[in-house]
Amino acid sequence: MRFATIRMNNRVGIAAGERAGTLHALFPDDQGFPGSVDDLVSQGPAALAAAGAVLLGAPTIDIDSVEWLPPLQNPGKIICVGINYHEHAGETKHAIPDYPVIFGRFTSSLLGHGAPLVRPHVSVKFDYEGEFVAVIGTAGRDIPEESALAHVLGYSLFNDASVRDYQRKSHQWTVGKNFDGTGAFGPYLVTADELPAGCRGLQLQTRLNGQLVQDAPADDLIFDVAKLVSLLSVPFELRPGDIIVTGTPGGVGAARTPPLFMKSGDVCEVSMGPLGILCNPVVDQPLPPRAGHEFNSRSRLGAGGAVVA
Repeated sequence: MRFATIRMNNRVGIAAGERAGTLHALFPDDQGFPGSVDDLVSQGPAALAAAGAVLLGAPTIDIDSVEWLPPLQNPGKIICVGINYHEHAGETKHAIPDYPVIFGRFTSSLLGHGAPLVRPHVSVKFDYEGEFVAVIGTAGRDIPEESALAHVLGYSLFNDASVRDYQRKSHQWTVGKNFDGTGAFGPYLVTADELPAGCRGLQLQTRLNGQLVQDAPADDLIFDVAKLVSLLSVPFELRPGDIIVTGTPGGVGAARTPPLFMKSGDVCEVSMGPLGILCNPVVDQPLPPRAGHEFNSRSRLGAGGAVVA
């Protein structure tokens, strides 16, 4: 089953469907409304499955007329993983890590399918990073790797769009990964029973203006989903609604010669088989209205960039 959070006529509701292109939706003022995706995920897989059964009896919606929001509006933790594909480690000249490279994102950076990725006015190195997301549905601490996938309720897509100009301004990557309007998430939360275990065998692809720029199997992960869940459950309890953004494959713009960065008017798509397509246009953040502002990113497009994660 695939679930989505949508907005229609100023109402935020929940939608579900068994296949791409067909969704049934209910809103808070509708009879039988089962709750938001966040609420249901917090209650566990059984609650989400029961809601799906109810939603299949609800009216269908025109998916071209809705506003897509991130499937989870308030994930508890957004845990991102860097340098987690062998090919990407090679192109960035990083050694294969013995432990995952971990950083966090804030909910304020998230946007949904179809919403614009915002290139900051202080950046000329706005990079794409197609990824897939594991959504925790069952709490756990010190989870054994062999049972870790039982804690994953479902999966989604992510574009961890990175402001490379800022990513290396400090020893931590946080600032370059958390500009508002840079974390595209969605369009669906697809339940784990619809997918291969850990998404193995699925191909993650990113396209910029129709050009294939990233193309890698989930099998190329250095730390697969089960390993990530197990390792991350050691420092803190993983709880329903936490998400793990599993890392990007090779092909990022900063590692290309010449570099390939996103600019206003571009369209970036991330896809992975049954998870659908996460598609977002790119726009420029307006320059702030202050006198003497000398930085005009539009005049500096095409500047080179260091190879980063």
